[in-house]
Amino acid sequence: MAQKPTNTPKQTVPAKPAAPRSKTRATKGRLPPRPAESPFMIVSKETLAAAIEQLRAIDAVTVDDMTANCGTPPLRKRAAGFEGLAWIVIAQQVSTASALAIFARFSARYGRFDPAEIVAAGDDDLKACGLSTPKVRAMRAICEAIVGGRIDLDGLASLPADDAHARLVAIKGIGPWSADVYLLFCLGHPDVWPVGDLALQEAARVALGLKKRPDHKSLERIGERWRPWRAAAARLLWAYYASIKQAQRLPGAAARPRRQAAAAKTEPSG
Repeated sequence: MAQKPTNTPKQTVPAKPAAPRSKTRATKGRLPPRPAESPFMIVSKETLAAAIEQLRAIDAVTVDDMTANCGTPPLRKRAAGFEGLAWIVIAQQVSTASALAIFARFSARYGRFDPAEIVAAGDDDLKACGLSTPKVRAMRAICEAIVGGRIDLDGLASLPADDAHARLVAIKGIGPWSADVYLLFCLGHPDVWPVGDLALQEAARVALGLKKRPDHKSLERIGERWRPWRAAAARLLWAYYASIKQAQRLPGAAARPRRQAAAAKTEPSG
């Protein structure tokens, strides 16, 4: 009698190990997943360091390359509220020494930084502090908007960066640059991305190995990969570019910065 064949267990074929993931894929095509932590204000060295780590979770290749050259960027925090915005208006188009002198006189006279007090002040009083006629007009427009309830400077922190920027530039006398500076360095908004800043454009060109300096639209596209931590990216790019320029000025220092992976070097299209 023929022996009944036995069922032999099916051999398990070992799975082929996955190829190591290329680091360059983080910056090409599909974006990596966002970190789980919700954005927070960048108002201290500790929160800046934490924001850089959140940015690293999005784009480790770029962040590692830049921090290897410059470390953690400086905080450069200024006062929030009307005091910070007053400094920005005063500092426009004058030297640092002149800005400090004018701000000292302004602070001595209006040290409470009460917008209602500025609205009630005469033009001659404001000009006596060193403010030009355009800056007097800008200061009045800002204070009238605050007193009239058309803008809540503290409340801008709860808005998306683009909305907060739009609220600021709606006030006569506050341009895009002033709005960016206030949101970045006074409020500490985590997602500000000043596309019109020439230094940031040049920093992106150097850091990403682009053939030419990106314009506003190109820099806007570049920044999309770093949402909602674009302000941390901007700070890091500025610090990286400064470190490269400093290294180039040192005798015998290598002029070439460390370059990123090839996929990150391609210039954005369209």
